[in-house]
Amino acid sequence: MAATLQVNYFNTFWLKKIKSITDVETVTGIIATNTAVNTTQIDITNTTSKTKIGAGQIVTNVTNVDSFASGVVTVVGRSNLAVTVSTPALSTTTNANSASAASTLTLTTPNANVIIGMEVSGTGVVAGTYIIAAPTPGSVFTLNQAATIALDEALTYVSSINIIATDDLTFTGIAADSGIPNEFVGVDATDWYIEEARIRGGYNNTSVDFGVKAYLVEDTFKQQHRISSMIYSGIFNSRTGVNNTNQFSVAENITRSADPANGSIQRLYAEDTNLIIFQEDKVSRALIDKDAIYSAEGSALTTSGAQIIGQIIAYAGEYGIATDPESFAVYGNRKYFTDRKRGVVLRLSSGAGGGNGITEVSSYGMHDFFRDSLASTSISKIVGGWDMHTKNYTISIQEIGGAKNIQQYGLVDSPAPGTSVTIEIGSANTDIKAGMYIFSYTAPGTSRGKFYGRVTSVTSSTLFVCDLVVLIPANTNLYFQTLPFSTATFDEGVLGWTSFLTYNPTYSLSLNNSFYTFGYGKLYQHYLGGYGEFYGLTDDSNVTIILNSQPSVVKNFKTINYEGAIGWELESMTASSSDQTLPITKYVFQSNLANLENQIWSNTFKRKENKYFANLINNSPATEGEIVWGASSSGIKGFWSTVKMKLSNVTYPTTKKELFSVSSDVVESSY
Repeated sequence: MAATLQVNYFNTFWLKKIKSITDVETVTGIIATNTAVNTTQIDITNTTSKTKIGAGQIVTNVTNVDSFASGVVTVVGRSNLAVTVSTPALSTTTNANSASAASTLTLTTPNANVIIGMEVSGTGVVAGTYIIAAPTPGSVFTLNQAATIALDEALTYVSSINIIATDDLTFTGIAADSGIPNEFVGVDATDWYIEEARIRGGYNNTSVDFGVKAYLVEDTFKQQHRISSMIYSGIFNSRTGVNNTNQFSVAENITRSADPANGSIQRLYAEDTNLIIFQEDKVSRALIDKDAIYSAEGSALTTSGAQIIGQIIAYAGEYGIATDPESFAVYGNRKYFTDRKRGVVLRLSSGAGGGNGITEVSSYGMHDFFRDSLASTSISKIVGGWDMHTKNYTISIQEIGGAKNIQQYGLVDSPAPGTSVTIEIGSANTDIKAGMYIFSYTAPGTSRGKFYGRVTSVTSSTLFVCDLVVLIPANTNLYFQTLPFSTATFDEGVLGWTSFLTYNPTYSLSLNNSFYTFGYGKLYQHYLGGYGEFYGLTDDSNVTIILNSQPSVVKNFKTINYEGAIGWELESMTASSSDQTLPITKYVFQSNLANLENQIWSNTFKRKENKYFANLINNSPATEGEIVWGASSSGIKGFWSTVKMKLSNVTYPTTKKELFSVSSDVVESSY
């Protein structure tokens, strides 16, 4: 027998699978045995298929498709051969223009909602009058009997169910019923999930009635929130297929607690026979299937233990992972993570007997940077990952950025997701830059809404080329946001931080010797595109050098030279005195004498013996007491200078351009 099921509400307590008692599927060829007008009962023939007819099915009349008028008819219940169905909803009311005592009805105003099968009621209309034909659909109709209708009399048309004996009926399975939660529609018509009314499923447990249950109290319910404790389940045996991972036996000691004073457990990592526990303010390891026995000298010897999770042994040092488990990355026997409370980036090395412990890798030349960056109160996320390609640990410190609220005016071309499209805004705005993220905007002071994509380039102050993830509806309030970030790499080979990068991932990982990151809703594989290209945007490569020979001597910096590949430019050079130079463009090979002569006087690098040289032209205003010769003065003066070299990756997208050294010709200042 089919189950009669009704899901009127849906909460979060308990779902039960009732496949064993439910067999309600699509049934065809069911013949009606009764003749009725505007009925809610259909009698069917005695057939074995009746057991597959149940509540929630949609009924259609194959013989006369118009007999079920203006609405969906569903099964409400069934008692043996009598099937109770729902009645379609009321239609509209209109005027009529018809002679009295006639079976033809003509509407003054055409109405497409009036169709065959509807029951007609009004003054002078006998009960049981309904439309049997429509010579002119929407305008002229044939009634089953004569009616006396006055000119322009208001009539009511009611959707009805009209059947005659021998009508061929189809009962559509419950998989298409809107009463089934969307998660389970279309999976299997005989595989329903329903909600258990009792919270715990026991006979006398607290029962939940129909209706909204935003808050419910169970007298016997007890709960503890233990942020620093662990629990383990039954085992899973892949060889025998035994799976007891859903079992937590209260008869066994299956819990182990870390020190709650060290904060909540943020991350667990299993390594050999140890379980590494990362709390907010402490890193520890728990022995698995073993115990530690300590000698009088304090050394530990391990032995077999009776508990799955054995003793918890803390690593030396007051370090933790704070609330940034996303910063964790592992390679070999080294684990990397951050501790924003202490402003450090850490490496945990483990070997026999505990290994090397925790080391502050942020102290390798970057102590000040990470101390200041991790102290920011606007940090939203810290993402760490191991780059298998370069054997580097990458860390991205991401902050909450500023935003611009702009009313979108319209889309220039079709905004198909995954392709570069142009959007147009209503008024000019020069604050929108390439790299900004695009969100929907709700109200002032609220957080960003739905993510649409990112601006890849700026065509004008009103036109922007975007890489969209989803379609932007027309006339949408847009929220353009910059997301400040700092992404750096740590190289174990040199024990130092080698570079800053121009991408901010939401997640990163290595797989099969390749490095992948997720950026604004998409997955990217690195080292496949051009140099300096990340997430569809190409940035220049920059190298900053400090020239500081003889630190206590004021020097005149006269020239700049570098050893490396062609294409590097001097973006800026600033001395400690704030003197600045003009930028120097890249060297360009000259194919004839005339061009070479012109280049001599241009502010570009010149090649000599496979090195590149240029004079420094001071671009600073003269101060009192200084003598300036000619239109410009040469060189800058100070104790030290900061040099910023630049390479355009747009010009050289696929050509490797190395930079080995940068130096300057200096003389001691005469004061």
